[in-house]
Amino acid sequence: MKQASMLMVIAIAFGATASSAQDVPASGDDAVQRLDASPRHGEWIRYAAGGGDSVSAWVVYPEREDAAPVVIVIHEIFGLTDWIRGVADQLAAAGFVAIAPDLLSGKAPDGAGTAGFDQQGAVRAIRELNRDEVIRRLNAAAEYATGLPSTTSAFAAIGFCWGGSTTFQYATRQPGLGAAVVYYGSAPDGGYEQIAAPVLGLYGGDDARVNATIPAAREAMQRLDKRYETEVYDGAGHGFLRAQGSREANLAAAREAWPRMVMFLKEALEAK
Repeated sequence: MKQASMLMVIAIAFGATASSAQDVPASGDDAVQRLDASPRHGEWIRYAAGGGDSVSAWVVYPEREDAAPVVIVIHEIFGLTDWIRGVADQLAAAGFVAIAPDLLSGKAPDGAGTAGFDQQGAVRAIRELNRDEVIRRLNAAAEYATGLPSTTSAFAAIGFCWGGSTTFQYATRQPGLGAAVVYYGSAPDGGYEQIAAPVLGLYGGDDARVNATIPAAREAMQRLDKRYETEVYDGAGHGFLRAQGSREANLAAAREAWPRMVMFLKEALEAK
């Protein structure tokens, strides 16, 4: 059952309760075609992450006159794929500068990143990542992106699956985070006392493994008087934003979740 919230009331007022196919990221199968047709400027960059480390990232810029807030896109367990690049492009379409770091940078043979692995190799490498290194690399991504001439100092993080779990954990480690959006990622075991950002969790109803972690997170956030909003979309499965074509409920969830997220991010990062 979906929870009513003031944010949804705002979304209704702006006509943002549902989106068309072009207003949400493409599904995994259609990501490259959508990227090729995008009018926005996207580019590969490399930023310093401390201690001689550097990270490859995909950055996309919105078409707007004023400076934009930043959204860090934390990829799935498959690494920085074309689909994640498409998510970043769609965030830029909504008015944000989006940066998607490849957290597998330097982990493949010959110092490569995601592109140096097959899918199963990427999954294995992700599971071996050091948590402190991941946080350091995300902090460096925030520092790089908010230092651009076209951005403000406000930044958020969103993530998917493994990236969703990492986003929630990042909120426990980064007090400057302006907002966190968790797409079907499990909640952390602790650290809620350190969360300063509002958190939005978007989950598929048919995802018992992940959803079993919601009640404890909700109880902890309520007890600490912190903002944690959740939406559980009936009939949708894990990974519904990428797998929009696999079932009707996934498509419906994607078209409802995305505008909900955009309004949440705009409220947190721009309405100050």
